[in-house]
Amino acid sequence: MSEELNNTINNVDDIYEEVSDWHINVGGLKIVAKRQAGRFRTFKWLGMSIWSLFFLGPYLRWNDSQAILFDLPNRQFNIFQITIYPQDIWMLSLTLLFFAILLAVVTSIAGRVFCGYFCFQTVWTDIFTYIEGKLEGNTPPRALKFNEAPWTADKLARKVLKHSLWLIIALLTGISFVAWFTDAFQLWRDLFSFQAPLFALAVIGAFIGGTYLFAGFMREQVCFWLCPYARLQGVMYDQDTLLPAYDAERGEPRGRVKRGEDKASKGSCIDCKICVAVCPTGIDIRKGQQEGCITCGLCIDACDTIMDKVNQPRGLIRYASYKELHHNAEAIPLYKRLRIYVYGFILLGAVAGIINGFMSLSPTEFKVDHQRQPLYVLLSDGSIQNKYTLKLLNKTKQAITVNFTIEGLEGAILRGVSEITIEPSEIVPLTALVKVPEKHMTFELAPIVFKGIIVDSDIIVEYKSVFMGPKLK
Repeated sequence: MSEELNNTINNVDDIYEEVSDWHINVGGLKIVAKRQAGRFRTFKWLGMSIWSLFFLGPYLRWNDSQAILFDLPNRQFNIFQITIYPQDIWMLSLTLLFFAILLAVVTSIAGRVFCGYFCFQTVWTDIFTYIEGKLEGNTPPRALKFNEAPWTADKLARKVLKHSLWLIIALLTGISFVAWFTDAFQLWRDLFSFQAPLFALAVIGAFIGGTYLFAGFMREQVCFWLCPYARLQGVMYDQDTLLPAYDAERGEPRGRVKRGEDKASKGSCIDCKICVAVCPTGIDIRKGQQEGCITCGLCIDACDTIMDKVNQPRGLIRYASYKELHHNAEAIPLYKRLRIYVYGFILLGAVAGIINGFMSLSPTEFKVDHQRQPLYVLLSDGSIQNKYTLKLLNKTKQAITVNFTIEGLEGAILRGVSEITIEPSEIVPLTALVKVPEKHMTFELAPIVFKGIIVDSDIIVEYKSVFMGPKLK
């Protein structure tokens, strides 16, 4: 048997042994993660702070109205002075595409950073467990001792306070979500006066129940079994992806060094298990990359603290690539990775489309439909008449007055439409008749341009259509 085949078999055996040693908590054990200060915990707090915009955003005002309002009943999204209608929804699609690709880019470079620092499930769970730790103990022994202790007035008060705070956060979460779709201040008035719509109450109730259940009880189980993104991220990794990893070559054999024992016979890992204690999903990073790892880096903070205490260099657990740890090779620089350029090109395209869309937003949307039944009408004087339906959407915040004219067709006369006023967000359909005298009918099909001139402004909208006549003899 060749040496290469032997190495392959040994590698497979090692992988099987490693995987078989994994322990996935399926909910039978409650994870109580110890909180450890460090730079990655600071990064986590900073990432979590972005969600303050979710709670505060609906209360920003712009021109005496809500600055950002997703007004679904009126089919419009108001973002400061910009109003986006269904006709412009492609810009929101490009925005979603941008963030989806950005998520893929970040994952391919540094793993599940979104899960570790920004995911709403991770953030809310971290807040809930912080409250629980302050009231019941922030380490497994303390939490176990508290929960197994006999019921007293103090224990009951702590339990009631914990669940009350959880429910308040869940309530604020539900109200904040609904506030993005209706005026936030009016929503509070309706809630306090018991006049809030039933649908709004149902959505708030669903968020209360979901937040309380997922962040308070299911916690990491949502990441394991409910989150589809957790399943998709594995295919985005490669051997150059930087992930929190344990340097087994340096750390093994692990164990505490006893008095009189040669330190050279032991690795750097003293088997303190603090990296497991701080993990919010309860995995042991020393057993390799696992499904439960959300790349939050908290195990790195914990291990660095221990290394400082035992006078060992930091980095036993660190962000490292598979190549670096298993092939003693340096990770490929970002500028040499093809996928970064592919992702970057797509991101730039999405950004360019979004910017172009916002810069070219029109204050109106003008459309002309040619009536096909009949295609034309022969009048008694020999002239030909076509019928059209004119539709103009007012996308501004004020009422506008419009005059309609036609161009591009000699002798054509526009009838049936006159000056009209259109209220904000309204579409007014108008029936227009275009008549061409017999002497000018030297064609079967001719282009015609409809124009809408906005009174007291320099806005002119155009729509190109056609005028149809009988076959020439």
